[in-house]
Formats: sequence, C-alpha cells, structure tokens
Amino acid sequence: MEKKETGNWQTIKQEAGPDLKLFRVRFDYMVNPRNLREGRMVILEADDSANVVALTAEGRILFVRQYRFGISDYTLELPGGIVDPGEGHEAAARRELQEETGFMSEQWHYLGRIPSNPVFMNSYIHHWLALDVEERAAQKLDPGEEVELVSLPLEEARRMLFGGGFGHPHTVNALLLFFSYWQKRDNNGQ
Repeated sequence: MEKKETGNWQTIKQEAGPDLKLFRVRFDYMVNPRNLREGRMVILEADDSANVVALTAEGRILFVRQYRFGISDYTLELPGGIVDPGEGHEAAARRELQEETGFMSEQWHYLGRIPSNPVFMNSYIHHWLALDVEERAAQKLDPGEEVELVSLPLEEARRMLFGGGFGHPHTVNALLLFFSYWQKRDNNGQ
C-alpha cells in the first residue's frame, strides 16, 4: 500500500485484521510527528449508525431499554441501529424506529452527526428527529434483541439528560442536539 499523509501523522502501511461481526479490524502503521516513532494503531471499521428522537403528539419521547453486553447492564437509550449496506441513514432511522418500537412518522428532521468513537473507530452516528410518531405496527426485533419500550414526558427526559440519567453517549449527544433544536424552535414561535 502506498504511503499517505494524514495531517502530520504518516500512514506507512495498513493491514486487515479479523472480522468481528459488527466491526472489521484494521491495523494502521503510523509515524508520530512528535518523536518520529512508528506505532501500530487499531482501527475498527464499521458501517454508520442512526438513532431517533421520537416525539409523540402528547410530548413524550420514546426510549428503549436493552441489555448492553459491554457493561453487563441495561441502558435506556434512543431507538437506533446500524445503517445497512446501500441504505441511507434517514432510511435506517425510519426502519430502526419501526422495528424497535412499532412507531412511525411522516415528519423527519436531521439533527446532525458525530463520530461513533473517534479514538479507534471510523464510523459516524446520525441523529434524527421524528415528530408526531404513532404506533402503527408491532415490534420486529432481531433474534439477538430484547427491547422494552419506555416513553418519557419531554421535561422528564430533559431532567434525566442534565442529571446524568443516560449512560449511552449516542443518546446523550442526540438529546443535546434535540433540546437545542427544540429551544430554537420555541423561540421562533413554531
């Protein structure tokens, strides 16, 4: 593989590592510009993900409670998941909302994106807002999923957010973007 520069860091070579179902490992051999030492960096290649702040007409946000193996505990988080190959992130957000909750919406707004974990991952999480969501179908969970639907009033979700009640960083970021959007919307009289 040819040598390429990334800022002042230089990538000398790349090697494929194991395929880990959701991630593919890549090893980048890079030269540190500070001390000119070469090191092997681990990169997890993954598809982007999308999550949804799903707001009902009654002012409730939908969350899902599910077991997370990395921390061996349940989290309360926004519905979402991986963008399938060839699928756009809005389509993934719509699909994941329907599969995990049975709810759908006709009013979608893009809130933004952040890196999934820029320390060692190359993917992004896209945050979407779905307004006036309505239950129109049954949950369609993957065989490895166990998801409990939880809805919280807008103000309770805000209190939990600013009180540290959500542990999933993607949920925290999406809610911060949502409440900023919502405040601007309210200030503009919409």
